[in-house]
Amino acid sequence: MILHGYFRSGAAWRVRIGLHWKGVSYQDVALNLRTGEQTSAQWRARNPQAMVPALELDDGTLLTQSLAILEWLEETRPNPPFLPADPLARARIRAVALAIAADTHPVQNLRVLKRVEDLAGPDAARQWAQDTIATGLAAVEALIAPHAGPYAFGTQPTLADIVITPQLFNARRFGVDLAPFPLLLAAESACAELPAFQAARPEVQADAV
Repeated sequence: MILHGYFRSGAAWRVRIGLHWKGVSYQDVALNLRTGEQTSAQWRARNPQAMVPALELDDGTLLTQSLAILEWLEETRPNPPFLPADPLARARIRAVALAIAADTHPVQNLRVLKRVEDLAGPDAARQWAQDTIATGLAAVEALIAPHAGPYAFGTQPTLADIVITPQLFNARRFGVDLAPFPLLLAAESACAELPAFQAARPEVQADAV
């Protein structure tokens, strides 16, 4: 398998965690988001969204969208799981994952912040990122409150933790005050002890700069 990603992409980071979690060997091929490699005609022909990550299977099939890739991993390699057997618990965990992956991360990604900066300047872009991330994290903190400890949903890490960890990294990049989110920080700390999370961190990727 080939993972087309970028070391600091939160979405690619999620997939790296999932691949390591499932024990899947893969080749990492980086697209430099800062220089716009993902917008090339060659890449756009393969992924019309011109984004990362994309997971290329051994037969050449290309899977896109981080949560879709993670769900595919869970369905094709159910052990060790990152979703529990109980349907209600699975729905709650997916809701948290979507609260970040669909509602928080997209409005503070590089493409959006570049547009805000073009329209209103760099200070406005940074404030936009801080505000949108803080709002999203506040919602997730409340969603996991009935279930947390030490991970987002109890004593085992799940898909929720896979999505939370990269988002907290982004929050720090933009100077978000994380003090109001002790449950998220506790889950992040617990995950930091796990080999799959350690191997997926941006600073240990081959394209890290």
